Amino acid sequence: MGLLKEIDSYMDRDPALRSRLEVVLAYPGFHALVFHRLSNWFWRKRFYLAGRFLSHVGRGLTGIEIHPGATIGRRLFIDHGMGVVIGETAELGDDVTLYQGVTLGATSTAKGKRHPTLENGVIVGSGAQVLGPFTVGEGARIGANAVVLKEVPAGATMTGIPAKMAQPRSRRQPESFVAYGTPEGVTDPDSRDLHTLTETVRRLEARVAELERELDERGDESRREDRPPRIGAAG
Repeated sequence: MGLLKEIDSYMDRDPALRSRLEVVLAYPGFHALVFHRLSNWFWRKRFYLAGRFLSHVGRGLTGIEIHPGATIGRRLFIDHGMGVVIGETAELGDDVTLYQGVTLGATSTAKGKRHPTLENGVIVGSGAQVLGPFTVGEGARIGANAVVLKEVPAGATMTGIPAKMAQPRSRRQPESFVAYGTPEGVTDPDSRDLHTLTETVRRLEARVAELERELDERGDESRREDRPPRIGAAG
């Protein structure tokens, strides 16, 4: 029943799917999850080499690297999947979605917790990097190619390098699944900053032009006042 629910989670989140059998035969994200369940079992039983070897086999077959020590909840959906990396101390809650090229990595080589924790319902878009031992709150969305280096509030949408919040945070779950972690209509905070800067520059340029005109007008008046009076011709 457990694997059947995992398969159904793919059916719910991928409109390209036609059958459960397609997931079993042709979805590397599902294959990677099965390998991880096996390798993680060996890892928890302290058969570290066996766990590592199964993880390595899974990586070779799927292009998805999940450390056997990673903690993964129910119904993980890895779409496309090539290049996904999940580190040893990463923790994923239920109903998490990862797209191709995602890294859940570390910024330190110290022992202990080094990788991020993704709470329930988090979506991480393609190419995004989530680096460090912090928490990405429930229902948060990480946009494609974002680089997240600090804690993310529940319900927030993060975009950019380094990632910034792109909309007000909310604990209310979205009404529907948000593909690639970027809801429609969300604007990049960096784009907003650039727009504001551009508008400021335009206003300053207009004010400078106005001041230059005033100076030119005053200069003309001053030159007229300083000009000596004309002496009439002798009669």
